[in-house]
Amino acid sequence: MSKIEVKKIVKAIETSDGAGVKLKRSIGIPELDFIDPFLMLDEFGSENKEDYIAGFPSHPHRGIETVTYMLNGEFRHEDSCGNKGDLGPGGVQWMTAAGGIIHSEMPIMKEGKLHGFQLWVNMPAKHKMNKPSYQNIESKEIPEFKDQEKKIKIIAGKYRDK
Repeated sequence: MSKIEVKKIVKAIETSDGAGVKLKRSIGIPELDFIDPFLMLDEFGSENKEDYIAGFPSHPHRGIETVTYMLNGEFRHEDSCGNKGDLGPGGVQWMTAAGGIIHSEMPIMKEGKLHGFQLWVNMPAKHKMNKPSYQNIESKEIPEFKDQEKKIKIIAGKYRDK
């Protein structure tokens, strides 16, 4: 097994986005501005509905992909291309904004725990003006491997040639 050297440990900052959703941002802060293609990584999570109920009303994106992974709770995605999808626990939403898209992500539930992550990935210049797309991948569709005491869910790429 190869060794990985930790170069820097950065504490996430508490902030809000959308219509006031409280979150912790670990990529996209001044201490981590050098890790292109990764632009932003947010963790959102709370049992207090006031921290998330206003959601992320319609807003634009261009030239990026967003990957959202939900641990608890549910979000509904709707966009300007006519795509709709409900993202639940263990599911992934993969949106390619490319040439431009307007979308919203709103909590479906009115109470209970909401917890998930969203990663923003910069697209290569040659693909930034491509047609936008959207995928909603339910938990049961995501390949899962158990490795000793760990469970690994593969949302992109390969693991052990699968």
